Amino acid sequence: MTMNPLLDFSGLPQFDKIKPEHVTPAVDTLLAENRAQVASLVADAAPPTWDGFVEPLEDANERLSRAWGQVSHLNAVVNTPELREAYNANLPKITEYYAELSQNLGLYQKFKTLRASPEYESLSRPRRKVIENELRDFRLGGAELPEVKKARFKAIQEELASLAARFEENLLDTTNAFAKYVEDEAELAGLPADVLQAAREAAERDDRSGYKLTLHAPSWLPVMQYADNRALREEMYRAYVTRASEFGPPEWDNTPLITRILKLRKEAAQLLGFSSYAELSLATKMAQTPGQVLDFLHELARRAKPFAERDLAELSRFARERFGMVELKAWDIAYYSEKLRQEKYGFSDDEVKQYFPETTVLPGMFRLVETLYGLKIHATHAPVWHKDVRFFNITDRSGQLVGQFYLDLYARNNKRGGAWMDDAITRRRKASGIQTPVAYLTCNFSAPVGGKPALFTHDEVITLFHEFGHGLHHLLTRVEELGVSGINGVEWDAVELPSQFMENFCWEWEVVEPMTRHVDSGAPLPRALFDKMVAAKNFQSGMQTVRQIEFALFDMHLHYDFDPDGSKTPLQLLEEIRRQVAVVFPPSYNRFPNNFSHIFAGGYAAGYYSYKWAEVLSADAYSLFEENGVLNPEVGHRFWSEILGQGGSRSALESFVAFRGREPTIDALLRHSGMVETQGT
Repeated sequence: MTMNPLLDFSGLPQFDKIKPEHVTPAVDTLLAENRAQVASLVADAAPPTWDGFVEPLEDANERLSRAWGQVSHLNAVVNTPELREAYNANLPKITEYYAELSQNLGLYQKFKTLRASPEYESLSRPRRKVIENELRDFRLGGAELPEVKKARFKAIQEELASLAARFEENLLDTTNAFAKYVEDEAELAGLPADVLQAAREAAERDDRSGYKLTLHAPSWLPVMQYADNRALREEMYRAYVTRASEFGPPEWDNTPLITRILKLRKEAAQLLGFSSYAELSLATKMAQTPGQVLDFLHELARRAKPFAERDLAELSRFARERFGMVELKAWDIAYYSEKLRQEKYGFSDDEVKQYFPETTVLPGMFRLVETLYGLKIHATHAPVWHKDVRFFNITDRSGQLVGQFYLDLYARNNKRGGAWMDDAITRRRKASGIQTPVAYLTCNFSAPVGGKPALFTHDEVITLFHEFGHGLHHLLTRVEELGVSGINGVEWDAVELPSQFMENFCWEWEVVEPMTRHVDSGAPLPRALFDKMVAAKNFQSGMQTVRQIEFALFDMHLHYDFDPDGSKTPLQLLEEIRRQVAVVFPPSYNRFPNNFSHIFAGGYAAGYYSYKWAEVLSADAYSLFEENGVLNPEVGHRFWSEILGQGGSRSALESFVAFRGREPTIDALLRHSGMVETQGT
């Protein structure tokens, strides 16, 4: 077992050595060690102390978390049948362990005793916060339930973990299974040259002639945005929005999984004394009640919907007058929106993309962070899971290592869609010194084609900045206690603050200009083009806002007052919500819930509102930079000190007030989104 790379915690993960056959022996070994450690700690008659009780427990759980984190990460980015089998075989064991841990009355009593002891008051604030969180999580984990209910609660957690994994797999499998081969290039008129090149190369890899289109974002999105062939857009749209539904293979249908997940979540919440899963979810968030969240969303919808209606009316009028399009369908929205944007502002996304090669975007983003925080970011070497993955060090002015991160930018088969940050190693103080935090940053952008660097749309640049913001939240923490270090212990509805904050810099000329260079001519982005981009920044922001509100309301109602045993289906609930807030209505075959992995396979159940909630925080926080200079290192260090550095060691509201000097208001978000009525409108 000493040869098992998953059991080596001496440094970075050994991704060049990990194989599916390592998973089960490593998990079994660590679970046995952890259970022995837990039993020893519970049996110890000595009064519990931080050093003698909390730290050994954290050490054991960190080893398991790091090993399983590597397995989970690989399962998401290089999914193979063998790895999937190993992951699914061990997921129930992992879930069972954490469920029994959270219900262990012996451990719970030890934490209560420590909380009541004289030592507690002498502990640092982060350590006290760890203990408070542990006591809360024992209650939410079912520790106070009678034995019969404990067993049921544990069984629910295990089944939910399995269902979430299955939901994600079904979505990945249906996405990967679709391929459309097109022989005649004329059918692809309107598509940008680099998208055509990628489609040609994809077909060649399959030993086919012509072009291959897929449902992965770098292929699907340009078709919806640029393809003149309306029938092709409709075909691709239908394939995308019916993924993992009854319209495909029954074994990949997520419909029954959704119902089962909702029933189990409601049952788990009621076992703990909550009337709904939404109330249980909010027990660890900034928002206090489902009613408060719904009021927030409806207020935002009330302010945004007139702008959304205006956006749609403008688009419909344009499509009718310029193209004779009497009725816009769902597969027309992106296409005519791009045409309208080009006519209204005089540029296209594809034109802008030529100025954002990866080779200048990355250094530009790093330069911003280096300027704001006095850091240095440079590439180095580490074992990786795919040849396209890169690894970087972050050091301070003295050359001291602050953090490290992996960057996996390109879409590929057997890689989960979307973009995300996850922690590989968390900062904490150990006997040997400070443990360096490490993060995974994952995106699904177009890979380089035709011997040129990868080109990013401005939206993709924003996505990259967003994920790097998450990464900085994890990597720049100054907290040394594992449970509240980095993103640990941060309320879920505040965790998007640093990521959405970073997006703002993508609209600042002094940040953007140095990170652009035309892929062919080498010329920087012209100021006139940038000004057009800024003018178009809030193009259709009303429509985009109500769409996000629609998803957030669906999620909250689904987990608050929807009856999964009733006659109404989740799809019918979604249609009701659309009638209240939406301006665009998709066709009846659209199965959005079946691929809403954020809430059914991610951590956003009864928490999708967090994107808008945190956007209020981020816009308001950024306004201090706007007032003092967007590249102001003094404000940057204050943001690092009061927001990024604090982790979960205090409440997010306390951190925000410490940075901004007051509580947040919605005004900055509305202003940033262009949803403020001006005189005469």
